[in-house]
Parts: sequence; C-alpha cells; structure tokens
Amino acid sequence: MPRVADHHARRRQVAEAVERLIAEDGLDGVTVARTAAAAGISVGLVQHYFSSKDDMLLHTFTAVRNRIEQRVLVDAQSADDAGARIEQILLAALADMLPFDDVRRRECRVVLAFTGRAVDNPSLADALRASNAHLRALLAQAIHNGKECGEVPGATAEHAEAARVFAHLDGLILYSYVDPETMPLELAKSALADHLHRLFPGPCRQSRRRKNAIASPA
Repeated sequence: MPRVADHHARRRQVAEAVERLIAEDGLDGVTVARTAAAAGISVGLVQHYFSSKDDMLLHTFTAVRNRIEQRVLVDAQSADDAGARIEQILLAALADMLPFDDVRRRECRVVLAFTGRAVDNPSLADALRASNAHLRALLAQAIHNGKECGEVPGATAEHAEAARVFAHLDGLILYSYVDPETMPLELAKSALADHLHRLFPGPCRQSRRRKNAIASPA
C-alpha cells in the first residue's frame, strides 16, 4: 500500500509542477529538468513515471479536467439541493468554468496548451476528443432530464444541443481568457445564461427532481 500511495503522490507532484510551469511560461517552459526542479524530485524519478513531455502534459490535462468536472458536479448538486431549475443548475455549474480567477485562468492555460499540442499529436488528440465527449454526454443528460421535467421541449435533440452548448461555452472561455476587457465575467455569464434560457424555456412540472440534475435517471 505505501508504494501505491507514493506512486500516485509522485504523479500528482509532477502534474502540479507542469501546471505551474505552463501558467508561468507556457508550454515551452515545460522540460523534464524544470519539471523535476519544480516538483522537488530528481530528473530520473520524473522519467520513471513519464517517458516524454507529452506524457506529462496528458497526465496534467487529465488531472485538470477531472478537477474541473468534480467542481462542476459539486456546484450542480448544491444548486439542485437548493431546488433550482435545471437551467439554473447548469448555469451555476458551467459559469464556474469561466476563467474569472487565478486558479481558473491557470486551468484554462493548461487546457489551451494541451489543445494546441494535440493538433499535431494523434494520441493527445484522441484524449482531447474523449474528454470533450464525456463533458458533452453530461450536458446531453442534463438536457434529457430537462425534457422529462418539462423545462426543455420534448422534440429537442439533446446530443445536438449539448454540442452547441459546449461549443458556446468553449468560445466564451477562450474569449474571456485572451480578451477579458472585451469579454468580462459578467458579460460571459450573461451570454451563457441567454443561451441556456432559450434551450430551457418551459416550467418544471415535477415538484421533486432526481437528486442530481445532470445524472442519469435511477
């Protein structure tokens, strides 16, 4: 058991170091030597766990995406527990992904660095597509649940609409990151709210929904 714990701890150390280096100097600032120094471990130990820079980047991207998803799920559960409409639950959860503070801007930079690298690396591109598909599936489930409770018209194609919401959010995140003066947080949230309101125009017919509005029905 101690060796397993050390294994995960070392990989987490490396991911945190890569994330800091990308935030400070971009992807070009990430090398095995600099990562080892930032993590406080040896170059040999970094190479023991990761065979290349792309392996380190993939692990860091996965860690960041997992952290974002867990935060989104917590936000969604909190809003659901308060009795909010699915529309408002999604707004609260998705708005948390906008780069409105140092933590989220750092996360955004990691995702952007990974996306740029994935353009020329099929393995990274596959991982990016899989991660995006997972997030779209969560959105599609929320839209499906909205159809069941009456907030979303029954004829709505949930997977197509999930793709539109995801693309809209992705654009707002990028625009807010590269040009926050033109696209400040409140404007980005307003644009997201408008998009979701058009998608969820109806009243909820259920007095009590399932405990998690973006989970599959039990």
